[in-house]
Amino acid sequence: MDPRVLEAMLPFYTGHFGNASSMTHRFGWTAADAVERAREQVASLIGASPREIVFTSGATESTNLAIKGVAESDPDKGNHIVICATEHRATLDCCAALGKRGFEVTCVAVDEYGIIDIGDLESAIGDRTILIGVMAANNEIGSIHSLEEIGALAQKHGIPWHCDAAQAVGKFPVHVTDWGVSLLSISAHKLYGPKGQGALFVRRRPTRTRLTPQQDGGGQEGGLRSGTPNVPGIVGLGKACELCEAEMEVETPRIRSLRDRLQLRIESAVSDVVLNGHPQRRLAGCLSLSFPGADGAELIRALGEIAVSAGSACTSGSNAPSHVLKAIGRTDDMAFSSLRFGLGRFNTESEIDVAADRVIEQVSRARK
Repeated sequence: MDPRVLEAMLPFYTGHFGNASSMTHRFGWTAADAVERAREQVASLIGASPREIVFTSGATESTNLAIKGVAESDPDKGNHIVICATEHRATLDCCAALGKRGFEVTCVAVDEYGIIDIGDLESAIGDRTILIGVMAANNEIGSIHSLEEIGALAQKHGIPWHCDAAQAVGKFPVHVTDWGVSLLSISAHKLYGPKGQGALFVRRRPTRTRLTPQQDGGGQEGGLRSGTPNVPGIVGLGKACELCEAEMEVETPRIRSLRDRLQLRIESAVSDVVLNGHPQRRLAGCLSLSFPGADGAELIRALGEIAVSAGSACTSGSNAPSHVLKAIGRTDDMAFSSLRFGLGRFNTESEIDVAADRVIEQVSRARK
């Protein structure tokens, strides 16, 4: 978390500990004002109206509210959902749960770079399709979809599009109107905010996206997400969005240069390295590499203090190969030989060089 985010949050743990839902005293008013300020900060970053921002506990809750909320809003309209093969487990498991309840889910394949073909996506749409679910950028390989084309397709067919943008918001420009997105999930900790806080963009204009609430209670967040607001977390998300909006233009090229430095140093010293994901259309801070002949799990253990993974954090304890790497055509052996590096705001060139040297050393040792 960015120290400036923590600084903004701290007063709301002590001196301003009022409930933002309590409108009869100044403690509640102060908290409510802070929540609305954060709503404006989040909305500004993605080109939305503050009234279109619903605060949640994170992108997983946002995704569940979006997908299940649409699925349950009008049962007579249809029961078919179209998603991408490389979606986050939040989307895949949410749709699997709906599948057990009689909904039909079509999972559209991606190309060798992890990018969905617009023609394939359109072919999957039918008369009973009620939702398209395609993420902005993949969390494992960083590939970025053709987002404006997906939005145009969704609008052409009059179908809501939910975009899991947890990896995109704060990393590159996101504009919900330009994209034509109906629902968009955000996670605070992906943009240097606190864990356990997120938001869901729910389009209101020109056509309101209708959702069935997944949590009942006091009617907070326009009735879509009942519960006492997490004021410190919401303030932290708002501040994190404000910082990203101000610094993204400078920060993203710097992080990209660090990623390229790491990749170049490794590839110049290690043979047969395979890049997973699109060579250009990918997140600045994401690097996924396969090292044939080396076991990824052993590499992770050997790297020690270097924080890497074989797939997403949500599946880091799984013995199964990454579904994302399988979707782009990697064999099990290739998938199990992969490492995923995540670079960010606080990384330095010296850290990149240390990481590269350790990877080179351990891959060479593993192959021997």
